[in-house]
Amino acid sequence: MTKTALILGASGKIGTHAIRAFEARGWSCKLYDRKAGNMAQAAMGCDVIVNGLNPPNYHNWAEIIPAITEEVIAAAKASGAAVIVPGNVYVYGDKGGTWSEDTPQRPCARKGEIRKAMEARYAASGVQVINLRAGNFIDPDRNGDVFSMLIMPKLAKGKIGALGAPGAMQPYAYLPDWARAAALLAEKRDELAQYEDIPFPGHAFTLDELKARLEAMSGRKLRYARFPWWAMRLASPFWELAREFSEMRYLFDTPHALSSEKFDRLLPDFEPTPLDEVLRQFDIDPDKAVAAGGKGKVMA
Repeated sequence: MTKTALILGASGKIGTHAIRAFEARGWSCKLYDRKAGNMAQAAMGCDVIVNGLNPPNYHNWAEIIPAITEEVIAAAKASGAAVIVPGNVYVYGDKGGTWSEDTPQRPCARKGEIRKAMEARYAASGVQVINLRAGNFIDPDRNGDVFSMLIMPKLAKGKIGALGAPGAMQPYAYLPDWARAAALLAEKRDELAQYEDIPFPGHAFTLDELKARLEAMSGRKLRYARFPWWAMRLASPFWELAREFSEMRYLFDTPHALSSEKFDRLLPDFEPTPLDEVLRQFDIDPDKAVAAGGKGKVMA
């Protein structure tokens, strides 16, 4: 029987990789065009809705996120489809640690409150929802993710972007892996609860560990380029992105990772892409590459 997924936001990071991952597993993907009209009508005949819709540059989250949420829930109710949501870590606030589905949601920023309300609405909606929660995205297509745009763009010049404390642990989700996990979970949806909060562990490392790993791979010394938060503060009164991104500065100084316990229990055979393979997609000179051989303490 054909398995069909409705992909929302097909040109974005989530949508692009979801299409590749689902089609690789034999799914048929329908691409939703907001200009074409009714989402509920588009969802008819679909088994899963992958919600890749997200306002760009944090634009007007307070109004747009709830509106998208209600539209997706209505489409799921009309079609009987399950929903896959790319959750984030904003809901946990600034108390560091290894965060899991049991970690209390105590957001310390407005966008965290918005996401907390969004998740609560999905949980109470009566439709099946798989909230596959991830940290910072790593997109090999370099489609607007923080890792590609702000941490790695000056690697060829010997610099790593530093948005926070170099010793603060941070979780990263390689998007092809996240999308592959989403497809696998979609195929297990009959075994899952109505609402599942599933942390995606991905790779977790500090900037210091990333720097050591890249130096070992490239054979050259690197230095940090500090992100100009001061400029973002100055621009905040008249630039929405500067204001909204500045609100999230705390997260880059908060040491945290995502628990692998539930994910490993649900997908015990899942093999993430090795971190060295992920990093080699950036500007690392392959002629200078050497085996990382465990140097640094980057965790998979």
